[in-house]
Amino acid sequence: MGVFSKTCEYAMRAVFYIAQSSHEGRKVGIKEIAEKVKLPEPFLGKILQNLSRVGVIQSSKGPNGGFYIDPAGLKKPIADIVLAVDGEQIFIGCGMGLDYCSEKNPCPLHNDFKKVRNHLSAMLKNTTIGQFNLELIKGSLTLSK
Repeated sequence: MGVFSKTCEYAMRAVFYIAQSSHEGRKVGIKEIAEKVKLPEPFLGKILQNLSRVGVIQSSKGPNGGFYIDPAGLKKPIADIVLAVDGEQIFIGCGMGLDYCSEKNPCPLHNDFKKVRNHLSAMLKNTTIGQFNLELIKGSLTLSK
């Protein structure tokens, strides 16, 4: 089980694949993305529409259309994907999901979870979408078996 929602995991995998393809100057269709990163196509379509609407990825229609990420998009933090899909809860939320948890009214996990949450938040905000492209292209990192 991952730290992120299943939807967010799918979104990150798709965005990394689109980034890898964009580096090669290609626009990719939903069918190819779904096949390459092992995602259900109908669900993926909704995710990609949302990511396109908020500007994490771009899309174009027509015979040479598809999804892509422009050079500015490759410099955006992974946090943008998480925010678009899961919202800010992972950056500010309680480890036990309690809405009343705060500095003044901490839950049993508050202090330890805050350290983990802050570390994860820093990683997501300081790591760019395009940061792993070279390793993905070389095959030293993968998105599927």
